Amino acid sequence: MRWVTSDDLPRAGELRVAKGAVFTPAARELAEARAIRIVEVPEDQLSKTAPPERTVALGADHGGFRLKETLKPLLASLGLEARDVGVYDEKPADYPDIAQKVAELVASGVAARGVIIDGAGIGSSIAANKVPGIRAALCYDKPSARNSREHNDSNVLTLGARLLTVTQAEDVLRTWIETRFAGGRHAARVAKIAGIEKQYSKDAK
Repeated sequence: MRWVTSDDLPRAGELRVAKGAVFTPAARELAEARAIRIVEVPEDQLSKTAPPERTVALGADHGGFRLKETLKPLLASLGLEARDVGVYDEKPADYPDIAQKVAELVASGVAARGVIIDGAGIGSSIAANKVPGIRAALCYDKPSARNSREHNDSNVLTLGARLLTVTQAEDVLRTWIETRFAGGRHAARVAKIAGIEKQYSKDAK
């Protein structure tokens, strides 16, 4: 029998556990408080969790739920594992909550990249960028997706489900995933962004 304790819980998102795993009372309470989705899998599949560089934190509010589900197969076809932090239905949800969950997984290093979908993509971008270390970009076509990666080294992509067709969203996501940061002169500018963030962070005061 495998026990799950509070130390095993992520800050947000999904936790895979072996079938039959038993949660300590404290772990169960904390999992509920963090709204962590518990997924039971066979023991031999626990070791197959993708490393951070192949993991994409994925989330959407109710307005982006359908597009989120549609884009999952594309991520899988690119050899990536989606770590879905919700939502899991179309009940009304607040996009800042989802954006924070995705951003924290990226900032903590659990996932190298994140994708957030809401109605327009704007609010999620604003919210995610409040998390230190996040460079979230709202992209609406292939050129904007390419630029956000090449020039800005964006690590979170936000999409507007009501503003893009499925085909357009797939093109944006694929371009964003496949484009590398150009470095060079752009690296110095991204460093300046980090410098501004550090200047205004609470920890620096």
